[in-house]
Amino acid sequence: MPGGPGSSYAPEVSTSEPLPPVLLLDLDDTILTFTAGGRDFWAEAFAALGHEVSDVGAEDFRAAIRASSSAFWGDHDTAAAGRQDLYAARRLVAGGAFERLGREPDATSERLADHYTRTKEEAVAPFPRAIETLVAFREQGLRLGLITNGSSEFQRAKIERYDLAGYFDAIFIEGEFGVGKPDARVFHAALEALDAKADEAWMVGDNLHADIAGAQAVGIQGVWHDWRRGGLGEDAPTIPRRVIHGLDELLPA
Repeated sequence: MPGGPGSSYAPEVSTSEPLPPVLLLDLDDTILTFTAGGRDFWAEAFAALGHEVSDVGAEDFRAAIRASSSAFWGDHDTAAAGRQDLYAARRLVAGGAFERLGREPDATSERLADHYTRTKEEAVAPFPRAIETLVAFREQGLRLGLITNGSSEFQRAKIERYDLAGYFDAIFIEGEFGVGKPDARVFHAALEALDAKADEAWMVGDNLHADIAGAQAVGIQGVWHDWRRGGLGEDAPTIPRRVIHGLDELLPA
């Protein structure tokens, strides 16, 4: 189990362990980069449009954005609604930042938010060897399911941009299905669509709560994509079956 503060833990599982017949995969930060990459898209938006609010400093804006974003995405209900309309959600985040700076949300806050959304979505790309790994999974005869939270508009656009649909036997998008991870219903629906029992499947994802704890609550083993390489801390909500740093680590050596 995880140890003391600052410690990390990795389950001791052989990397030669055979894969189950069914793999369920997350999309963002598992197959495609989303928060990975290190770019500060809010800072980029302010660099492009900050002249419209010349009395606000870049660091003050970033601090206000961090506080507003934390409040918005930290609330379960607003986050669930926000995932279905990211343009509107990010406008609310930028508006909340303006209010923290003593300003009224206005057309500039909306332009800042829209700049953030456009550049962030444009930057999404597959992780190294992610697509090749999907090809290998199919060549091995695995049945694959994609389970992703978010809106149909944004998630389908990414799926189409990288021609991902053909790799999957079933695709479940929160905005289309009605609920997202960690809700048990979406995992059960995926198993039914793939004609699989829970003990025949693994869920691979980067979110320990939504992907791993959600899956393991219904009997599906979880594989955590620790792309940050931060390891499991003592406050980890669950212990996955395996920890990987890239999808290709699931392939035979």
